[in-house]
Amino acid sequence: MLPTALSLTTSRRSALPGPRHQRDPRRRHWGLLVFLVVVLIVGGLSAYALNYVSDCKSGDGPHTDVQITIPEGSSGGDVVNILHEAGVLKCGGIIGKFLMRNDDRSNQIRSGEYTLQTNMTVDQALVVLTKQPDVVERAEVPIPEGFRLTQIADRVHEVFDLPAKKFLERARSGDYFLKPYLPKGTESPEGFLFPAVYQIPVEGVTADKIIRTMLDRFDVGAEELDWNKAKRLGLTPYEIVNVASMIEKEAGTDEDRPLIAAVIYNRLENGMQLGIDATLLYDDPTPGDNQLTDSDLDSDSPYNTRKHTGLPPTPIASPGEASLDAALNPAHVDYLYYVACPKDGEGKSRFSKSNTEFQQDKSECLGG
Repeated sequence: MLPTALSLTTSRRSALPGPRHQRDPRRRHWGLLVFLVVVLIVGGLSAYALNYVSDCKSGDGPHTDVQITIPEGSSGGDVVNILHEAGVLKCGGIIGKFLMRNDDRSNQIRSGEYTLQTNMTVDQALVVLTKQPDVVERAEVPIPEGFRLTQIADRVHEVFDLPAKKFLERARSGDYFLKPYLPKGTESPEGFLFPAVYQIPVEGVTADKIIRTMLDRFDVGAEELDWNKAKRLGLTPYEIVNVASMIEKEAGTDEDRPLIAAVIYNRLENGMQLGIDATLLYDDPTPGDNQLTDSDLDSDSPYNTRKHTGLPPTPIASPGEASLDAALNPAHVDYLYYVACPKDGEGKSRFSKSNTEFQQDKSECLGG
């Protein structure tokens, strides 16, 4: 047995590594290679970081005026975020905050409204932000839900004395779009000048500035809604606003909005005319009287939804958030008709599934 044991011992010793100078030289080569790779990576990252910080510090790039507001009590981080989002500072986050905090003037930033420019340096921005901002004179422009473009133009004229005709010419220039809601090349932003109470700076006011302010407000309000539902309803976002504009003009109560939406979608699905007179009033053959005669109802206008199936060509008014939400979330009912019914409550409508029920409701609610 001893020879066997000796044989095993010798075998084990031969498997052990020899002295350092006898180890496989390939291992040293691999170790050196790994070391060089790490050095290159670290060096490359360092160079990249230095270039990035240098770019953040620079004021290179186009310079266009932007309006920003620094709210009372804003932290340094808040200010950096506001400036970065507006394009004033190239970098936000940790780098932006570091550059801002590295300047003693960051503790002297005043709240208020400022006119800055895109692609400013931290130094340039702080020169402005540490001075008392000028008091901006503003005018209040209330735009109610359901206003159409012509009414908005009249309201703007009342407040700013801007000619309504000039406002409409600018609005209908085809220059305005708002992805993904208002497609590029659309002739008019009807339906997208969001109803709200606006505080518009008086100095330098133009129709273009007012229109863009209202479109921006639509964009903010739209963020609160689930526009993925538009596709499930088989409509584009623009068509959803079209439906919402009809809901805005037809609904007298918030409770009725999703029901009216359901009637619109049910009629579209069944290939029925919508029969909504508010669409024809938008293109009233005898404008001004807010009434539709028998000859008006026989009009070939594309907005005559008694004669033509499908949606009208454009929205007919500016819907509020409640009507937009109803257009995206119609009630799950099979109603096809509704009629205003004052006896059921102020602004209420009565809904029905058949024309027979509708005629009965119409007789009870309107007496005819």
